[in-house]
Amino acid sequence: MVTVTTVQQKSKSKSDILRFVSWVAAIILLNALAGAAFFRIDLTADKRYTIAPVTKQMLGNLQEEVVVDVYLEGDFPAGFKRLQQSVRETLDEFRIYSGGNLRYNFIDPNAITDKTQRNEYIASLAKKGIIPTNVKATEEGKQVERLVFPGAVVRYKGKETAVNLLKGNLSASPDQRLNQSVEGIEYELASAIRKTAFQGNKVIGYITGQGELEMQQVTDLLGSLQEYYRVARGELSEIPTLKGLDLIIVAKPTSQFTELDKYKIDQFIMNGGKAVFFVDAMNANMDSAAAGGMFAIPYNLNLDDLLFRYGVRLNPTLVMDLNSGFIPMVTGYLGDRPQTEMINWRFYPLLNNFSKHPVTRNLDAVYTRFVGTIDTVKADGIRKTPLVYTSAYSRVLQPPVPVTLEEARMEVNPELFRAGPQPVGYLLEGKFTSLFKNRRAPQGAQEQQVRGEGAVTKVAVFSDGDLVRNEINPRTGQAYALGFDRYNNITFANRELALNTIHYLLDAKGLINVRSKEIQLRPLDKVRVKEEKTYWQLLNLVAPILVLGLFGVARFYLRKRKYERF
Repeated sequence: MVTVTTVQQKSKSKSDILRFVSWVAAIILLNALAGAAFFRIDLTADKRYTIAPVTKQMLGNLQEEVVVDVYLEGDFPAGFKRLQQSVRETLDEFRIYSGGNLRYNFIDPNAITDKTQRNEYIASLAKKGIIPTNVKATEEGKQVERLVFPGAVVRYKGKETAVNLLKGNLSASPDQRLNQSVEGIEYELASAIRKTAFQGNKVIGYITGQGELEMQQVTDLLGSLQEYYRVARGELSEIPTLKGLDLIIVAKPTSQFTELDKYKIDQFIMNGGKAVFFVDAMNANMDSAAAGGMFAIPYNLNLDDLLFRYGVRLNPTLVMDLNSGFIPMVTGYLGDRPQTEMINWRFYPLLNNFSKHPVTRNLDAVYTRFVGTIDTVKADGIRKTPLVYTSAYSRVLQPPVPVTLEEARMEVNPELFRAGPQPVGYLLEGKFTSLFKNRRAPQGAQEQQVRGEGAVTKVAVFSDGDLVRNEINPRTGQAYALGFDRYNNITFANRELALNTIHYLLDAKGLINVRSKEIQLRPLDKVRVKEEKTYWQLLNLVAPILVLGLFGVARFYLRKRKYERF
């Protein structure tokens, strides 16, 4: 009996050894396979840890190391800690897909103990575009204030680009804006890496010759575009064709287009070229309004039939909006000194009503001047997407429209501002039909063969020519940033809207679509958190220990019962 038991024990011992060796071999094999075939699985419902294929491809093409210095470090409220953690997680993913060609550092500018050195360092960051944010928050019933630097600098081969990580719409709640910032982390960082490490080869043409905005008035836009693309400027009447360009910009023309001019634009679009139009249908300006007033009347640009064929109509109207910008006005005198106040100027709508599209997602308000309305018309095969609207409290005026500063002083009648949201920007996509189909080419055209049906392409139309006009500093003559309101010291999202539109037109399936990323905001119930704080702390700290202890005890008794008979 003893011999039989001993044999059984030896047989079981050999079986256990074989099982152990098999498990070790399986683990080694699994590790080898995992090392050879890299993969990651994102099990979150909103795929918050999933990196877009276009971003992975870009990171995989890095030839040398990219260094990212993130200044979102230190002691700050929980919302910014979440933003910090999301940035860290995104950069971890970037590092993996870059094959090790990305390194990042988190830096706390407030950690510099010497006050003079700290202030100098903060000033140097401001020059780069990293502007600190003064954050107030309530922690455990106490009001706290922190200086936070929600930005980063991307460096590659001696070139660097600043990244603003705190994005989103200012009208949103602080939690919503932080969530919008988290949604945009991948796009902001990837866009900065692309701008720093990769030279774009697409060519944008800024068209002149019809009274468009002067170069100094579009300095900021064209300078921003040059960081991504090659930019050329030319007078349309002197250019035989638009071949060689990928996209053209028409910004606030004030004189007529000839048939030959329109033919060049039309055939460029028929051959797959992209175009973005910033066009005023009405002639109105602030100088005439301040000089005693004017009557705004329609421009005669000879452009209506071209845009009509493509699917939109610029209406000869002006929109007034209760959600609008402010201008300085003299409201009285103190002795011989004029007293100036900022008065709501309803001819300058603030656009903060956007469609759910990658171009406009999480965009802040856009500043406009004397904007009109746009209607869509039938155009077979063209998908028309409204991008931006006025507010619900708008009013549409038909010509002639009196434009005078006295209007700003008048008491508002809310009953007049019930026209609802008015579309002022459209994206058109598809195969366009030429305006010159079944017609002869105009006299002087280099291309005599008219292409009647176009290749698949995209056109964007905005009914405000000033949307891309930057202000000029009257003292220095230097251009302000596009969207900067010098009277209120606020920068609106005009540049971002223009850049996003052009990025989408030139690469609709590219990096711009990363802006579509959506992360659900799941806020905690603050009242319950405060009331049940102790309960949840005990549940999370004590319960796992108890479960582990019970598991150990149960396992001990089960093993004892199993082996005590031997």
